[in-house]
Amino acid sequence: MLKDNISASTLKATITHRELDPDFQALQLQAYRIMCLARNMAAKYEANRAICKYVHSTSAGHEAIQVAAGLQMLPSDYVSPYYRDDCMMLAMGFTPYTLMLQLLAKGEDVFSGGRSYYCHPCSRDADKPVIPHQSSATGMQVIPATGMAQGLQYLENAGLADDALRPVVLCSLGDGSVTEGEVSEALQFAVLKKLPIIYLVQDNDWGISVSAAEARAMDAYEYAAGFKGLERIRVDGSDFEAAWHAMGSAIRYVRAERAPILVHATVPLLGHHTSGVRKEWYRTEEDLQKHAARDPLVLLKNRLHGDVNKIEEEAAAEIDLAFEMACVSPDPEPATVKDHVFAPTPVKAETGTRVPENGAKVVMVDAALHAIEEIMQQYPESILFGQDVGRRLGGVFREAATLAEKFGDHRVYNTAIQEAYIIGSTAGLSAVGVKPIVEVQFGDYIYPGFNQLVSEISKSCYLSAGKFPVQTLIRVPVGAYGGGGPYHSGCVETTLLSIKGIKIAYPSNAADLKGLMKAAFLDPNPVVMLEHKGLYWSKVPGTLEAMTIEPAADYILPFGKGRIIQEAAEGMCIITYGMGVYWAKAAAANFPGRVEIVDLRSLYPLDEALVFDTVRKHGKCLVLTEEQLNNSFAQSLAARISEACFRFLDAPVQTMGAMDLPAVPLNTALEKEMLPNAEKVTEKIRKLLAY
Repeated sequence: MLKDNISASTLKATITHRELDPDFQALQLQAYRIMCLARNMAAKYEANRAICKYVHSTSAGHEAIQVAAGLQMLPSDYVSPYYRDDCMMLAMGFTPYTLMLQLLAKGEDVFSGGRSYYCHPCSRDADKPVIPHQSSATGMQVIPATGMAQGLQYLENAGLADDALRPVVLCSLGDGSVTEGEVSEALQFAVLKKLPIIYLVQDNDWGISVSAAEARAMDAYEYAAGFKGLERIRVDGSDFEAAWHAMGSAIRYVRAERAPILVHATVPLLGHHTSGVRKEWYRTEEDLQKHAARDPLVLLKNRLHGDVNKIEEEAAAEIDLAFEMACVSPDPEPATVKDHVFAPTPVKAETGTRVPENGAKVVMVDAALHAIEEIMQQYPESILFGQDVGRRLGGVFREAATLAEKFGDHRVYNTAIQEAYIIGSTAGLSAVGVKPIVEVQFGDYIYPGFNQLVSEISKSCYLSAGKFPVQTLIRVPVGAYGGGGPYHSGCVETTLLSIKGIKIAYPSNAADLKGLMKAAFLDPNPVVMLEHKGLYWSKVPGTLEAMTIEPAADYILPFGKGRIIQEAAEGMCIITYGMGVYWAKAAAANFPGRVEIVDLRSLYPLDEALVFDTVRKHGKCLVLTEEQLNNSFAQSLAARISEACFRFLDAPVQTMGAMDLPAVPLNTALEKEMLPNAEKVTEKIRKLLAY
């Protein structure tokens, strides 16, 4: 790429002297060629709307700042573009043909295999910057991109990176997304930790049909002033020379200082918002003319010396040929539609020693603590962060106690109350090779992180065709006991299970928790570990068996393997998990030899074979959960059991869970009334056995 041939003196030169520099003249010609390619692409798509039927945006008007950014990125850097950055992609070395294959959702689309929109790239090409999966949701990329910078900083501080490279992260976004709350979370974390990231805001004054005056009280440059420690640059992004200087300054600053900067580039919007939202629907002729007067191609062309017409002709011919080739490229094979939901996990079977000789019993919270300690001893790329997990407290349940003392504040640390950042940053951390373990303090507080979990993390492996699975372990204490009240008692498994592309465990004892924790960490995919805080210390009457002999450090329990914890020759079975295991065991004691109990241990993947075999054996089944019952995972599982085992059933599959109330009430008598318990389960068993 041309940027590799630009001399160091050119990069350091002032704007005044660049006009006379032959290297800079060559650079301008190269930039104009790239901009012509992008503009011809936009025109080609517009002229062939019937063929270019999938929604797309183009860079028309944004080309100068995008080329200035893309040409100065190195293969060791990381880039998070947004959906209008096709010119930046060209500047980084991607061909028009490559981009068009995604535009037309072709099978040879190297980014997503025909799964995602135009200019939603992801790449691990050795000669280009790393580009993780990009979603369409505006502003969503800012947290994962900041997570990449967080990961780079950790690798450098831990001595796990090549000090000579000093990579930077470039996060590109439109001005309309800066008002997103998640952008604020990312900027706050970046300045707090002094992360090596450039936020490039391309401000064209429009957010679809919403004007800047309608949407914001300040622009991104003014907004950035509120984040202490965030350097900022304002530049005319339609002027290639000014844009080159601004981006060069920003990149050199971050590469040297390892601190964040925001570049606010004002640009015209010459095209439509997208192919489906036409500019003439909402913009006045006066506005369109005002933007056209700042056309970056015209501005650059007027400053060029050389055969400009030849550049334009060659660019048009290249786009014609590339489009012809892309149109005849084959569509994806329908059979590939289920590929890459998850990356293959190395954990296939239960291994290691579950019950060591002379082993001591531990409570669940300690089993989890020891599992993470053993992980961090073995894997220097692992880190742990979340609210209150750092040195001072070690978790509100002491589930991270002593870890900061043992591994240092750079590996175990607190965050602000930012569930979106805690969860979403793990996508970026994973992309640079860090293996994060994070914690959301209570299940009831996970919802601010759902945006990232749904839009970014769960889809990354699938939409990147397997290139960017997100390796993250998210710990979430859940469950009700002893008056925890409406915001500290919730179970959230049904909501989580509605998200495709994540795995979910819900262990009921110390040994399972430790074994599943190890499997979750080794899994290259996102895992949510639901940990019932009522079982952490076995303080709830009837839960002493949650304490077990602690497995050895080598013990690993794979996901998707349930366990029969109580057998019966005939009678009925209970399918359950978490606290339900102990309600079931206490109730079954009233019916000796007649109730078989299956502990699911992980909810996705689910051990359907064990469940169906057990139901077929007994013909009568109760699915027991702590969650509110209506429309729950338990009811869904009951329906699957009915479908798969219908010929073997002697009674309708029964379900039991909490009352269908909006929250768990604070008063303990009301809490008891709402939740299942051993007495209620006993009555259910009696009726089912008598059916």
